[in-house]
Amino acid sequence: MKCWTLPAAKGIDSLSLAERSDPAPGPRQVLVRVRATSLNYRDLITVEGQYARAAPKPDLIPLSDGAGEVVATGPGVTRFKPGDRVAGCFMQRWVGGTIDAAAQASAMGGAIDGMLTELAVLEEDGTVRLPDHLGFEEGATLPCAGVTAWNALVEIGGLKAGETVLVLGSGGVSVFALQFARLFGARVIATSGSPAKAERLKAMGAEAVIDYRATPDWDREVMRLTGGRGADITVEVGGAGTLPRSFLATRLAGRIAVIGLLTGQGAEVDPMPILRRNLRVQGLYVGSLQMFEAMNRAIAAGGLRPVIDKVFPFAEAKAAYRHLKSQNHFGKIVISHG
Repeated sequence: MKCWTLPAAKGIDSLSLAERSDPAPGPRQVLVRVRATSLNYRDLITVEGQYARAAPKPDLIPLSDGAGEVVATGPGVTRFKPGDRVAGCFMQRWVGGTIDAAAQASAMGGAIDGMLTELAVLEEDGTVRLPDHLGFEEGATLPCAGVTAWNALVEIGGLKAGETVLVLGSGGVSVFALQFARLFGARVIATSGSPAKAERLKAMGAEAVIDYRATPDWDREVMRLTGGRGADITVEVGGAGTLPRSFLATRLAGRIAVIGLLTGQGAEVDPMPILRRNLRVQGLYVGSLQMFEAMNRAIAAGGLRPVIDKVFPFAEAKAAYRHLKSQNHFGKIVISHG
């Protein structure tokens, strides 16, 4: 089989197209012919050697997110059969409950090999069926960005109809969060530095989009738009550069799901607003199999379709990474495996 590998985390050009023996599924495992993968910010910083959580395994096959069809099953598999359309879970050993070290050690595209390959072996309990109305390219966007947004709003946030959700930017998690919020009947306020992206966010249902370049104190604008109350849930993907304003944009006793570090790592953040505003600030690391399955039921019921910015062929994986690094995308970047 052909696969992309990362011999050394020294930038996009260090990715290498390699040939490996076809794998075989073991007990309670399935062999999947991967048809599409998608990229996340984590994938970029892994390639560039900037991922703080853990160093990638040697000669890593990158990318956590992929979808395809089952071509073989190992002994003891009962949930899947050849021909089933599936996606892999970000963490292969997190079925439900709270995250633990064993789950973290099974994160695809980092701790273990990922999906940028023609064939992948997945755990039976690390695999979900795709919603029937989605193609492989759409299904490949779900495992990280989709489940993260679902966890932030539904599992952690306890989202209710009529609440206000604040999303930052127009990357994969933020766009999924907008879609899920609207699916639940919530109001959405978004931020963007691009007028063109702002118009797309509004077309998707954002009630208001704040230009953070023209309005650097965007937290005050959120308060104005909510009549001084603030957002009920903030999906915080920026990190230290945006957290202080997210604290002030979120209502008293509101919820903030801390997901990303797009504005950098290592800066100090004053905790006083958390105390003063009685905020619930929760970090999260994607989600479990059970969350993924619950999300898929909602996606199927609502007919939701993921937003794909651009699709690259398998041979042009490096170009897909470069497009992600440019930050010109809206939604998800996908690689088609053919």
